Amino acid sequence: MSEGHTSGFDPRRFRAMLVKESLQIARDPSTFLIAFVLPVLLLFLFGYGVNLDTARSRVGVVVQDNSAAASSLAGAFQGSRWFDVVATGSVSTLSPDLVAGRIRGIVVIPDGFGRAVAHGGGTIQVLTDGSLPNTASFIGAYAEGVRATWAAARSTDHGAVHPPPIQTVSRFWFNPELKSRYNLVPGSIAVVMTMVGTLLTALVIAREWERGTLEAVMATPVGMAEFIATKVVPYFLLALGSMTLCTVLAITVFGVPFRGSPLALLAIASAFLFPALGQGLLISAATKNQFVASQLALLSAFLPTMLLSGFLFEISSMPKPIQAISYLVPSRYLIPQLQTVFIVGDDWALFLPNIAVLLGFGTVFFVLAVRATRRRIA
Repeated sequence: MSEGHTSGFDPRRFRAMLVKESLQIARDPSTFLIAFVLPVLLLFLFGYGVNLDTARSRVGVVVQDNSAAASSLAGAFQGSRWFDVVATGSVSTLSPDLVAGRIRGIVVIPDGFGRAVAHGGGTIQVLTDGSLPNTASFIGAYAEGVRATWAAARSTDHGAVHPPPIQTVSRFWFNPELKSRYNLVPGSIAVVMTMVGTLLTALVIAREWERGTLEAVMATPVGMAEFIATKVVPYFLLALGSMTLCTVLAITVFGVPFRGSPLALLAIASAFLFPALGQGLLISAATKNQFVASQLALLSAFLPTMLLSGFLFEISSMPKPIQAISYLVPSRYLIPQLQTVFIVGDDWALFLPNIAVLLGFGTVFFVLAVRATRRRIA
């Protein structure tokens, strides 16, 4: 497409090309499958199938002491909101359940526990499965919490009048019930937008390269900016529609609070779709092949969004080199904004810098896409 074969912007031609692109999208069932069916399935998967909450861990309790104190502590574990005591017995009988994963820990109240408590001491043993480090550490911490709470209540019951010198009162802002769903569902919307914005765009436009329809369009007197706009605008609106559907489901079906404003959500989503669509356009122009385009989209957009954006794993817990790489993942700048606008509210001091970074990513992708397209048709 040379400049000599192009004319200025023509609103009628632009509108006709938009209508043509929209009709092409409407005729393709796979487009609606990726844009509306798969996002709903993904949302239900993360809303119901994935649960990072640590409440009600299954444990077994071994009581090796016959004292009233041991029985009282065992009862405290039975009534704890953090544990589901599913088995009792000896360590040897409960060990196979721990190995098989039927329980996640064994709490042992040793022989002589009552005498130790009477002299101001008393310890318990907590056996956990180290192959699940996070769960093991949670169980150990919660077991110590149950023991400490029981010891404080026992001291009060036995006439102790001096409270401990330091008391800790936990207060959780924005998500008092500590439901992981409140983070997972907004984060899954980022995955949906990545899938629609990058994967769908790369696949559909690469398909047109394969069929030769893009070369036919480029033979017409249409400018490069006009051509890219007619390709991007329909998928931008399609992605916004998919995001809106997921937002409605998140609020009405999954009960995720929405404390921000629709304007903030629209600004955040639009800023992210700029690099997402640009990346899909670049992939399609560089490959011209659906299979290669889909693989590149998965490797460069979908997987980084799942693994390196802070969606499932805390970025601060990653190795330093991986943390550095995560700065190149656009969804890293989207997910904190989505979680904030849902469960906190509008925080433009957080939104504006991240929106600026996303717009910068989008500018780079679109410049590269234009150059790649011109090189392909030169």
